[in-house]
Amino acid sequence: LKDIQYIRSICYDKREYARFDSNLGRFVGYTEYGVKNAERWNKDTSEITGLKAQREAYCQHNIDIW
Repeated sequence: LKDIQYIRSICYDKREYARFDSNLGRFVGYTEYGVKNAERWNKDTSEITGLKAQREAYCQHNIDIW
């Protein structure tokens, strides 16, 4: 499970403006709007913990399928 990465991309108008990366354990913003939102989302530790758990819940389940 160490080499598995869970990514949640947040897009608007076909452009990615923020992303949660399980390897980093935080949101990263790619636009000015995305950076501001990433800073706000990173302060919510319960949301970050839940997204980190998604790596095990979603990725582990699908490893055998792929």
